[in-house]
Amino acid sequence: MCGIAGFISLSNSNNLSSHATQMIEQLHYRGPDDKGIWTADNNGIALAHSRLAIVDLSPAGHQPMESHDERFVLVFNGEIYNHNTIRAELEQEQPALTWRGHSDTETLVAGFSAWGVEATIKKAIGMFAFAVWDKQTKTLTLGRDRLGEKPLYYGWQGDTFFFGSELKALKAHPDFQPKIDRDSLTLFLRHNYIPEPYSIYQGIAKLQAGCLLSLQHGDKNLEFTQYWSAINTAKEGVVNPFKGSATEAVDELEVRLGKSVKQQMMADVPLGAFLSGGVDSSTIVALMQSQSSRPVNTFTIGFDVPDYNEAIHASAVAKHLGTNHTELYISANAAMDVIPELPYIYDEPFADESQIPTFLVAKMAKEHVTVSLSGDGGDELFCGYNRYHITAKSWGKLSPVPQSLRKVLSSGLTSLSPTTWTKLGKLIPAKKRPQSLGEKVHKGAGVLASKTIQELYRGLTSTWKDPESLVIGATEPDTLLTGNTPNLDGLSDIEHMMVLDILTYLPDDILTKVDRAAMRNSLETRVPMLDHHVVEFAWQLPIDYKLRNGISKWPLREVLYRHVPKEMIERPKMGFNVPIDEWLRGPLRDWAETLINEQRLKEEGYFNVAKVRSVWKQHLSGQYDRSQQLWTVLMFQAWLEKQ
Repeated sequence: MCGIAGFISLSNSNNLSSHATQMIEQLHYRGPDDKGIWTADNNGIALAHSRLAIVDLSPAGHQPMESHDERFVLVFNGEIYNHNTIRAELEQEQPALTWRGHSDTETLVAGFSAWGVEATIKKAIGMFAFAVWDKQTKTLTLGRDRLGEKPLYYGWQGDTFFFGSELKALKAHPDFQPKIDRDSLTLFLRHNYIPEPYSIYQGIAKLQAGCLLSLQHGDKNLEFTQYWSAINTAKEGVVNPFKGSATEAVDELEVRLGKSVKQQMMADVPLGAFLSGGVDSSTIVALMQSQSSRPVNTFTIGFDVPDYNEAIHASAVAKHLGTNHTELYISANAAMDVIPELPYIYDEPFADESQIPTFLVAKMAKEHVTVSLSGDGGDELFCGYNRYHITAKSWGKLSPVPQSLRKVLSSGLTSLSPTTWTKLGKLIPAKKRPQSLGEKVHKGAGVLASKTIQELYRGLTSTWKDPESLVIGATEPDTLLTGNTPNLDGLSDIEHMMVLDILTYLPDDILTKVDRAAMRNSLETRVPMLDHHVVEFAWQLPIDYKLRNGISKWPLREVLYRHVPKEMIERPKMGFNVPIDEWLRGPLRDWAETLINEQRLKEEGYFNVAKVRSVWKQHLSGQYDRSQQLWTVLMFQAWLEKQ
């Protein structure tokens, strides 16, 4: 895991090395072990790398790395878990091939020389973002892994083409113009993140997952190649489903996931795993421990607020599996101390409040290990989110009802505030009473009013429903959810939502959150669920295997129950969050008031002041929980202040 950066300048080949050095120094925490620069003055190109040494800690793993035939120069961030298999194939084809060391970077660049970039990447199992310069054809190629685990920004500004793992690297170049894109700001307010390919800056984009970008020197045109498609994978899986029994499906899943876990335990440094005590992380840890001769290092953090604390469950799972478990209970003050750092950590506005505990658990893990595995991806692949349950239970019955009638019912439900609904919910016996009843009723009202499954999904995943009305002078761009919906014919309503989550929420929220939080602490994270062979098999499983008799993630649970007692896992799903709603009415109130002060908002000129202030007053009243909407505005304001 590392940081990469670089540029091509068509008009100025002076100071290439110093500019590249300025860029890569911004990413020192992504790679504190080594740094390298490679330039070609005649082509105005510079490649830069900061290294977090994981595999082959010797100087033989230094980057930028040239191929043995000196044709390719590579900067690479990530891991290729099957690189030894690829090496064996190269050695069979080229018996005279010799190696400098045993890094996966050397394997990758040797593959580029032998087979070309795209053919090599198709063989690779891993997470990665890279830039490779072909001296022979004078072509720069950028690439990103299939699911979007590793970040990569790029774009032209004037006569300079920039790329880098994080925006702060691009901003360090003297030619970079950091002009805020108001249209992208509307996307941030809707989603809590800015979805690929957009970024907060004009002229800069995110390379989409599963894609290669190539740029011929002297030509500003960018050519894109999609070497792997989540949409095609889903469609092919549904058309060619797994034909075995339910038990055979669980067996096959355990084999595939176990192989992925084993490959991802490859490291020349200490390794561990995040453990929340939920289905996903517990499954990964169970498979790790079953393949390890010594206790696996596991990490969790706890909170003193019961509704937000999973540490007690994680501890029970760790004890049962016999892991070397470390837990740390965090006070509200310690969690809030992270907030001033968030604009630096996330580099562009980002508002998933679980960013706070994610950073804290990564910080704790780094004190013991350099690599940590996580259970991310289980919800998207095996039907774990509540929105899938809502769709399964309600949409098929509601959609035939005239929309005019559903609108009336929706208005009736929202005529009472969430707080009032929660109070009424106390009439329901405690064991049967849903958590956050008021918020669930209001979310259900949104389901009632939806015209289509696309509108339903957009409503369930939107923080601000009409962000154009909030951002002055902005138009919301088309995305996969608005105006650019992909062809998902042949998929059920739930599968439709799952694909959209894999294309948007997974890379742009979940994986972004974990990457930035971990790398800020110089910690590499790995996600075994996202081995593309596991993903492809998950899509071959019929939907009634994933959501079986009302039980979500059924095959994953069945794998886990072979290692951990069922009663240790079965409990209501709990998000990895902090009580932002309470904090904004209490200890964070002055901080928030400063950021969204009426005069300040007017002077900055980004937001509809009356609307922001109205939502703030509603939240302070206690009748509504507007913390998610406010958190997006506050995270932008905090980010803007640091710019």
